[in-house]
Amino acid sequence: MRRQIVLALVAILAFSGFASAKEKQKKSPLPFTILDARTISIIIEPDAGHSIENPLANQTAQKDVEAAILKWGRFEPMLSTMNADLIIVIRKGNGRIADATISDPRQNGRPGSVTPSDDGASVGGQRGTQPGLSNRPPVPDSQNSSPTQLEVSDPDDSFLVYNGRTNAPLDSPPIWRSIRHDGLRPHSVPAVDDFRKAVAETEKIAAASKN
Repeated sequence: MRRQIVLALVAILAFSGFASAKEKQKKSPLPFTILDARTISIIIEPDAGHSIENPLANQTAQKDVEAAILKWGRFEPMLSTMNADLIIVIRKGNGRIADATISDPRQNGRPGSVTPSDDGASVGGQRGTQPGLSNRPPVPDSQNSSPTQLEVSDPDDSFLVYNGRTNAPLDSPPIWRSIRHDGLRPHSVPAVDDFRKAVAETEKIAAASKN
C-alpha cells in the first residue's frame, strides 16, 4: 500500500513538472521576429474591387486602420510597401459571399507617407504601383474587358499581416490573420486591437523564453 502511495506521488510530481514545462513552452501567436518590426504598410486586397453599393468601403477601412496604427504608436505606417517591415492587407466584407464590384488595379498606388491629422490620418504622394508583392501573373486584359466583376470573397472583414521583408510577400501565408464580422468597424477597428494583443502576448512569451 505504501509503495502504491509513493508511486502515485511520483506520478503527480512528474505530471506537475510536465505541465510546468508545457506552460513555459506556450506557443507564441506571432513569430518573435515581428518584435523587431518598425514600419508597416496597409493596403487593400489587390483583387478587391469597389463595391457598387459602397464604393469607398475598402478605402475608408484602410484609412481607419492607418489611424488606429498611428494611435497605437508601435509601428510607423508607410504608404509604399517597398520598405515596410510588415504589410497589412485588408478587405471590407459586406455579409455576402459574392458581390458585384468594379475592378480598380490602381487603388493601392499611393507611394508617400502617412501623417496624423485631426480625423486620424492623412496620406500624401502620387498614384503609382506597388511592385514586388506577388509573382503571380496578372489577369490577361481579355478577362478585364468589363469594369464590373463578380467578386467572391469572405463575407466578413479581413485583416491579414504579412512579412514585408521577403520576396513577393503576398505569395507566402500571412503570419497573423483576423477574419471576423465588423473587424474593420470604423474608428474602433477591433482587428487592430486583436493584433495589438497578439503582439503583447508575443512579447510576454519571448521575455519568458529568455529566463
